[in-house]
Amino acid sequence: MRFATPIVAASALAIAASSGTAEAGAIFDAIKDKGFVQCGVSTGLAGFSNPDDAGDWSGLDVDVCRAVAAAVFGDAQAVRFTPLTPKERFTALQSGEIDVLSRNTTWTLNRDTALGLDFVGVTYYDGQGFMVPNSLGVKSALELDGASVCVQTGTTTELNLADYFRANNMSFTPVVFERPDEARTAYEQGRCDAYTTDASGLYAQRTGLSNPDDHIVLPEIISKEPLGPVVRHGDNQWGDIVRWTLYAMLEAEEFGVDSQNVDDMKANSTNPGVRRLLGVEGDMGDNLGLANDWSYQIIKQVGNYGEIFESNVGMSTPLKIERGLNAQWTDGGLQYAMPVR
Repeated sequence: MRFATPIVAASALAIAASSGTAEAGAIFDAIKDKGFVQCGVSTGLAGFSNPDDAGDWSGLDVDVCRAVAAAVFGDAQAVRFTPLTPKERFTALQSGEIDVLSRNTTWTLNRDTALGLDFVGVTYYDGQGFMVPNSLGVKSALELDGASVCVQTGTTTELNLADYFRANNMSFTPVVFERPDEARTAYEQGRCDAYTTDASGLYAQRTGLSNPDDHIVLPEIISKEPLGPVVRHGDNQWGDIVRWTLYAMLEAEEFGVDSQNVDDMKANSTNPGVRRLLGVEGDMGDNLGLANDWSYQIIKQVGNYGEIFESNVGMSTPLKIERGLNAQWTDGGLQYAMPVR
């Protein structure tokens, strides 16, 4: 094996270093020209992306989109939302109808390669589960042999359901729907014995039932469902911006920087990591093609990761979801930001 000489290696490093400032890609240029981010979200899932009666969207996935808008435009409101079903979501992204998909979507090999898409991070570590009425008398998913199960079509949920029953030598009858509210309504009407989706979705859907306490989420988690934002192939810079928006929110929480103290931290912190994160030192913005206060704008206008988790799905909300796997790595969870440096 031949190794580069020190001179050649040094030259290569110099060339790489000279291109540190990001060159805008076609997707990012088009977003800047129109003045807003078009974000694909669900048709309505409490805690993640859900419109109110006035058509105003809220949720964890929605806040990710607002954070991207804050990074790009310095304005978290410079975003528009497109509600999409599971069958519509990837076509909408591939065609350019939306700029980013932030819609409780599972990162899989096939989706990340064959569909021409890029997953840029994990906003919520989830897993598929089952909900049943207490009256069914079932305490475990392994007791569902012969059950009818409501499930959304065009999802990994549908595939996992078949795998789980086959692996455990059980039979089931799928009752398939395109929209989660349709599946929930059918379940509540007794058209199926159980309802399956991501565990986070089960907690969200249970809040919409007439008598939530009459239903339980069974203990089994039958899959890995890393949910996160997706962009299409063809513009690495745009992918970098969405990816580092998520990392900035995670790193802010790790450093203890939030929407309430960010101004004080920006003015007074002596921590080099905090100063880089908030644009006081370094040129992290230039490297992304953004203003140097890009991360400050995210935290000030939207919050850190812990803030958006708690306000949308945490223990103070009707969903009452514990951090669990979505805790910071320093607290035993899987959330881990790449260093902003």
